Amino acid sequence: MTLKIGTRQSRLALAQTEMFAAALRQEYPEINIEFVGFTTRGDRILDRPLDSIGGKGVFVEEIEQALKNGDIDVAVHSAKDLPVQLGDGLEISGVLPRGDYRDMLVMRKGSEFSPADRFTVGTGSLRRRMNLAKLYPHAEFADIRGNVDTRLRKLSDGEYDAIVLAAAGTERLGLSLAEFTVRKFEYTEFLPAPCQAIIAAECSSGSRAADLVRSVSHRETMLCFNAERGVTAALGADCTVPVGAYSEISDGMLRLTLSDRNGNTAQGECPPEKGTELIKELISQL
Repeated sequence: MTLKIGTRQSRLALAQTEMFAAALRQEYPEINIEFVGFTTRGDRILDRPLDSIGGKGVFVEEIEQALKNGDIDVAVHSAKDLPVQLGDGLEISGVLPRGDYRDMLVMRKGSEFSPADRFTVGTGSLRRRMNLAKLYPHAEFADIRGNVDTRLRKLSDGEYDAIVLAAAGTERLGLSLAEFTVRKFEYTEFLPAPCQAIIAAECSSGSRAADLVRSVSHRETMLCFNAERGVTAALGADCTVPVGAYSEISDGMLRLTLSDRNGNTAQGECPPEKGTELIKELISQL
Protein backbone atom coordinates (compact mmCIF):
# COMPACT_ATOMS: atom_id res chain seq x y z
CA MET A 1 0.00 0.00 0.00
CA THR A 2 1.21 3.49 -0.85
CA LEU A 3 0.30 6.35 1.46
CA LYS A 4 0.68 9.90 0.19
CA ILE A 5 1.34 12.41 2.98
CA GLY A 6 0.91 16.12 2.30
CA THR A 7 3.02 18.69 4.09
CA ARG A 8 4.33 22.20 3.88
CA GLN A 9 7.86 22.34 2.53
CA SER A 10 9.68 24.11 5.34
CA ARG A 11 12.43 22.19 7.13
CA LEU A 12 10.33 22.03 10.28
CA ALA A 13 7.22 20.80 8.48
CA LEU A 14 9.21 18.10 6.70
CA ALA A 15 10.89 17.03 9.96
CA GLN A 16 7.50 16.71 11.65
CA THR A 17 6.06 14.78 8.72
CA GLU A 18 9.00 12.39 8.86
CA MET A 19 8.22 11.80 12.56
CA PHE A 20 4.68 10.74 11.66
CA ALA A 21 5.92 8.63 8.76
CA ALA A 22 8.36 6.88 11.09
CA ALA A 23 5.54 6.00 13.49
CA LEU A 24 3.52 4.52 10.61
CA ARG A 25 6.50 2.59 9.21
CA GLN A 26 7.22 1.10 12.62
CA GLU A 27 3.66 -0.21 12.92
CA TYR A 28 3.24 -1.08 9.22
CA PRO A 29 6.64 -1.92 7.66
CA GLU A 30 4.99 -2.87 4.37
CA ILE A 31 3.66 0.64 3.73
CA ASN A 32 5.29 2.73 1.03
CA ILE A 33 5.12 6.40 2.04
CA GLU A 34 5.44 9.31 -0.36
CA PHE A 35 5.70 12.96 0.65
CA VAL A 36 3.82 15.59 -1.34
CA GLY A 37 5.00 19.14 -0.69
CA PHE A 38 2.82 22.26 -0.71
CA THR A 39 3.54 25.97 -0.57
CA THR A 40 0.61 27.48 1.30
CA ARG A 41 -0.65 31.05 1.25
CA GLY A 42 0.95 31.56 4.65
CA ASP A 43 4.31 30.48 3.20
CA ARG A 44 4.03 32.78 0.19
CA ILE A 45 3.00 36.00 1.95
CA LEU A 46 5.77 36.93 4.36
CA ASP A 47 5.52 40.71 4.43
CA ARG A 48 2.35 40.94 6.53
CA PRO A 49 1.23 39.62 9.94
CA LEU A 50 -0.84 36.43 9.87
CA ASP A 51 -3.93 38.14 11.24
CA SER A 52 -4.01 40.42 8.20
CA ILE A 53 -3.97 37.62 5.62
CA GLY A 54 -6.54 35.23 7.03
CA GLY A 55 -5.31 33.79 10.33
CA LYS A 56 -4.57 30.14 10.98
CA GLY A 57 -6.21 28.72 7.87
CA VAL A 58 -3.53 30.18 5.60
CA PHE A 59 -1.24 27.25 6.42
CA VAL A 60 -3.73 24.47 5.66
CA GLU A 61 -6.12 25.53 2.89
CA GLU A 62 -4.20 24.11 -0.06
CA ILE A 63 -3.37 20.89 1.77
CA GLU A 64 -6.97 20.31 2.84
CA GLN A 65 -8.11 20.81 -0.73
CA ALA A 66 -5.67 18.13 -1.86
CA LEU A 67 -7.18 15.78 0.75
CA LYS A 68 -10.67 16.46 -0.54
CA ASN A 69 -9.53 15.89 -4.13
CA GLY A 70 -7.90 12.58 -3.23
CA ASP A 71 -4.45 13.80 -4.27
CA ILE A 72 -3.08 12.88 -0.82
CA ASP A 73 -4.21 10.48 1.90
CA VAL A 74 -2.90 12.26 5.00
CA ALA A 75 -1.99 15.85 5.85
CA VAL A 76 0.45 16.53 8.67
CA HIS A 77 0.14 19.83 10.52
CA SER A 78 1.44 21.73 13.51
CA ALA A 79 -1.77 21.44 15.50
CA LYS A 80 -1.64 25.05 16.70
CA ASP A 81 -1.95 26.18 13.05
CA LEU A 82 -5.27 24.41 12.49
CA PRO A 83 -8.39 26.55 12.16
CA VAL A 84 -11.31 25.81 14.46
CA GLN A 85 -13.39 24.44 11.59
CA LEU A 86 -11.87 21.71 9.43
CA GLY A 87 -12.94 21.12 5.86
CA ASP A 88 -16.11 19.12 5.24
CA GLY A 89 -15.54 15.38 5.50
CA LEU A 90 -12.13 15.78 7.17
CA GLU A 91 -10.97 14.86 10.66
CA ILE A 92 -7.90 14.82 12.86
CA SER A 93 -7.29 11.09 12.99
CA GLY A 94 -4.23 11.04 15.21
CA VAL A 95 -1.47 12.91 17.00
CA LEU A 96 2.08 12.13 18.09
CA PRO A 97 3.27 12.46 21.70
CA ARG A 98 3.49 16.13 22.59
CA GLY A 99 6.89 17.82 22.43
CA ASP A 100 8.20 20.65 24.61
CA TYR A 101 5.22 23.00 24.81
CA ARG A 102 7.16 26.01 26.07
CA ASP A 103 7.72 29.34 24.38
CA MET A 104 11.17 30.81 24.86
CA LEU A 105 12.74 34.23 24.70
CA VAL A 106 15.91 34.01 22.60
CA MET A 107 18.51 36.75 22.99
CA ARG A 108 22.02 37.34 21.72
CA LYS A 109 24.68 35.69 23.87
CA GLY A 110 25.24 37.52 27.13
CA SER A 111 22.02 39.50 26.96
CA GLU A 112 19.71 39.49 29.95
CA PHE A 113 16.72 41.77 30.34
CA SER A 114 14.99 42.87 33.52
CA PRO A 115 11.39 44.08 33.82
CA ALA A 116 12.71 47.66 33.85
CA ASP A 117 14.60 47.36 30.54
CA ARG A 118 13.48 48.72 27.19
CA PHE A 119 14.20 46.35 24.33
CA THR A 120 12.64 45.21 21.06
CA VAL A 121 11.16 41.75 20.66
CA GLY A 122 10.41 40.23 17.27
CA THR A 123 7.04 38.47 17.39
CA GLY A 124 3.83 38.83 15.43
CA SER A 125 1.80 36.81 17.93
CA LEU A 126 -0.71 38.83 19.94
CA ARG A 127 -0.69 36.17 22.66
CA ARG A 128 3.08 36.28 23.00
CA ARG A 129 3.05 40.07 23.08
CA MET A 130 0.44 40.08 25.84
CA ASN A 131 2.34 37.53 27.92
CA LEU A 132 5.66 39.32 27.48
CA ALA A 133 4.16 42.69 28.36
CA LYS A 134 3.28 41.30 31.79
CA LEU A 135 6.85 40.10 32.38
CA TYR A 136 8.61 43.01 30.65
CA PRO A 137 6.32 46.08 30.86
CA HIS A 138 8.72 48.29 28.88
CA ALA A 139 9.37 45.88 26.03
CA GLU A 140 8.51 47.02 22.52
CA PHE A 141 7.34 44.68 19.78
CA ALA A 142 7.94 44.38 16.06
CA ASP A 143 6.46 41.96 13.55
CA ILE A 144 8.59 39.09 12.32
CA ARG A 145 7.83 36.37 9.77
CA GLY A 146 9.84 33.56 8.21
CA ASN A 147 11.14 30.18 9.30
CA VAL A 148 13.20 29.50 12.42
CA ASP A 149 16.56 29.90 10.66
CA THR A 150 15.51 33.24 9.18
CA ARG A 151 14.35 34.55 12.55
CA LEU A 152 17.57 33.54 14.27
CA ARG A 153 19.60 35.22 11.54
CA LYS A 154 17.62 38.43 11.96
CA LEU A 155 18.31 38.31 15.69
CA SER A 156 22.04 37.76 15.11
CA ASP A 157 22.08 40.64 12.61
CA GLY A 158 20.69 43.00 15.25
CA GLU A 159 17.26 43.60 13.75
CA TYR A 160 15.79 42.70 17.15
CA ASP A 161 17.09 42.48 20.72
CA ALA A 162 15.17 39.23 21.23
CA ILE A 163 12.72 36.94 19.48
CA VAL A 164 10.21 34.37 20.70
CA LEU A 165 10.37 30.80 19.43
CA ALA A 166 8.60 27.54 20.26
CA ALA A 167 11.00 25.16 21.99
CA ALA A 168 9.63 22.13 20.13
CA GLY A 169 10.47 23.62 16.75
CA THR A 170 14.15 24.15 17.46
CA GLU A 171 14.43 20.69 19.02
CA ARG A 172 12.83 18.97 16.04
CA LEU A 173 15.21 20.79 13.72
CA GLY A 174 18.17 19.77 15.85
CA LEU A 175 19.25 23.39 16.17
CA SER A 176 21.80 24.38 18.76
CA LEU A 177 21.08 27.63 20.56
CA ALA A 178 24.46 27.64 22.29
CA GLU A 179 25.35 31.01 20.74
CA PHE A 180 22.24 32.60 22.25
CA THR A 181 20.86 33.26 25.71
CA VAL A 182 17.52 31.48 26.17
CA ARG A 183 14.75 31.81 28.73
CA LYS A 184 12.09 29.10 28.57
CA PHE A 185 8.69 29.88 30.04
CA GLU A 186 6.61 27.41 32.05
CA TYR A 187 2.87 27.48 31.42
CA THR A 188 2.30 28.93 34.88
CA GLU A 189 3.87 32.23 33.75
CA PHE A 190 3.41 32.16 29.96
CA LEU A 191 0.58 30.08 28.53
CA PRO A 192 1.35 28.56 25.13
CA ALA A 193 -1.00 28.59 22.17
CA PRO A 194 -3.65 25.86 22.34
CA CYS A 195 -2.17 22.59 20.99
CA GLN A 196 1.37 24.00 20.79
CA ALA A 197 4.03 21.28 20.21
CA ILE A 198 1.42 18.75 19.02
CA ILE A 199 1.79 17.22 15.55
CA ALA A 200 -1.58 16.27 14.06
CA ALA A 201 -2.53 14.13 11.07
CA GLU A 202 -5.68 14.99 9.11
CA CYS A 203 -7.52 12.48 6.93
CA SER A 204 -10.81 12.00 5.15
CA SER A 205 -13.32 10.60 7.62
CA GLY A 206 -13.89 6.88 7.23
CA SER A 207 -10.85 6.36 5.03
CA ARG A 208 -8.30 3.55 5.33
CA ALA A 209 -5.66 6.19 5.96
CA ALA A 210 -7.65 7.48 8.92
CA ASP A 211 -7.71 3.98 10.43
CA LEU A 212 -3.95 3.63 10.01
CA VAL A 213 -3.23 7.00 11.58
CA ARG A 214 -5.64 6.33 14.44
CA SER A 215 -3.80 3.13 15.30
CA VAL A 216 -0.53 4.99 15.96
CA SER A 217 -2.08 8.00 17.71
CA HIS A 218 -0.96 8.88 21.25
CA ARG A 219 -3.99 8.64 23.52
CA GLU A 220 -3.06 11.16 26.22
CA THR A 221 -1.93 13.76 23.72
CA MET A 222 -5.17 13.33 21.77
CA LEU A 223 -7.13 13.99 24.96
CA CYS A 224 -5.16 17.20 25.48
CA PHE A 225 -5.54 18.13 21.82
CA ASN A 226 -9.31 17.79 22.02
CA ALA A 227 -9.49 19.79 25.25
CA GLU A 228 -7.37 22.66 23.93
CA ARG A 229 -9.22 22.69 20.61
CA GLY A 230 -12.36 22.97 22.71
CA VAL A 231 -10.94 26.09 24.36
CA THR A 232 -10.18 27.61 20.96
CA ALA A 233 -13.72 26.93 19.76
CA ALA A 234 -15.41 28.12 22.95
CA LEU A 235 -13.50 31.41 22.99
CA GLY A 236 -13.87 31.97 19.24
CA ALA A 237 -10.12 32.17 18.92
CA ASP A 238 -7.92 32.55 15.86
CA CYS A 239 -4.73 34.51 15.16
CA THR A 240 -6.53 37.74 16.03
CA VAL A 241 -7.60 36.53 19.50
CA PRO A 242 -4.69 36.03 21.91
CA VAL A 243 -5.94 33.08 23.97
CA GLY A 244 -3.73 30.46 25.59
CA ALA A 245 -4.28 26.94 26.84
CA TYR A 246 -2.28 24.07 28.24
CA SER A 247 -3.48 20.70 29.51
CA GLU A 248 -1.98 17.47 30.76
CA ILE A 249 -3.19 14.11 31.98
CA SER A 250 -2.12 13.31 35.53
CA ASP A 251 -3.42 10.44 37.67
CA GLY A 252 -6.17 9.88 35.14
CA MET A 253 -7.42 13.45 35.36
CA LEU A 254 -7.35 16.20 32.74
CA ARG A 255 -5.74 19.34 34.15
CA LEU A 256 -6.44 22.43 32.08
CA THR A 257 -5.31 26.06 32.28
CA LEU A 258 -6.69 28.65 29.88
CA SER A 259 -6.60 32.39 29.31
CA ASP A 260 -8.91 34.72 27.39
CA ARG A 261 -8.19 37.67 25.12
CA ASN A 262 -7.73 39.94 28.14
CA GLY A 263 -5.17 37.68 29.79
CA ASN A 264 -7.51 36.46 32.52
CA THR A 265 -6.70 32.87 33.51
CA ALA A 266 -8.55 29.96 35.09
CA GLN A 267 -7.59 26.38 35.80
CA GLY A 268 -9.21 23.19 36.94
CA GLU A 269 -9.32 19.43 36.48
CA CYS A 270 -11.83 16.74 35.63
CA PRO A 271 -12.08 13.24 34.16
CA PRO A 272 -11.05 13.50 30.46
CA GLU A 273 -14.55 12.73 29.22
CA LYS A 274 -15.86 15.79 31.09
CA GLY A 275 -13.59 18.25 29.29
CA THR A 276 -16.39 20.20 27.62
CA GLU A 277 -18.10 20.84 30.95
CA LEU A 278 -14.80 21.93 32.51
CA ILE A 279 -14.12 24.41 29.72
CA LYS A 280 -17.56 26.00 30.21
CA GLU A 281 -16.97 26.22 33.96
CA LEU A 282 -13.53 27.80 33.59
CA ILE A 283 -14.72 30.32 31.02
CA SER A 284 -17.50 31.36 33.40
CA GLN A 285 -14.79 32.23 35.94
CA LEU A 286 -12.94 34.60 33.63
